[in-house]
Amino acid sequence: MKKVILIALAGILIACGGEEEKKKGFKYNRTKSEQKKSTSQKINTPIDLYNKGIGPIKNLTFDENINQKLATKGASIFKQKCTACHKADKKLIGPAMKGIYERRTPEWVMNIMLNPTEMLESDPIALALLKEYNNIKMINQNLTEDEARSIAEYLRTL
Repeated sequence: MKKVILIALAGILIACGGEEEKKKGFKYNRTKSEQKKSTSQKINTPIDLYNKGIGPIKNLTFDENINQKLATKGASIFKQKCTACHKADKKLIGPAMKGIYERRTPEWVMNIMLNPTEMLESDPIALALLKEYNNIKMINQNLTEDEARSIAEYLRTL
């Protein structure tokens, strides 16, 4: 009879201990999920108006006035191929495009459009952007130089 009582008592103690462990686990998980990321961990991509990027475009100088015909063509291409990831004035999957030439050279912008794979492997700004945007790589849209130039002109209008 003593054996039966001891076994029953041990079973009760084990069962109670198990409930306490479950409560501890629940409390730990709840606390962990409520933790917030520090805003001080925000990544800032450098502004570099000298870096021309890696690709076929070595030199690009814009005319003083915007070429409206080229910009209209660029707007159409941008809408078809770029708006899934880029918006004019807010970050989406990729950076906002408004004011891009205040942060990047025209050559860099053209080269990232024409050669995103190599840029994302070797260019310091592209690598910083990749890190800032959670390692989501820009898709190569296989643009021609004329299409990229049209988009570059359109970006001047934003």
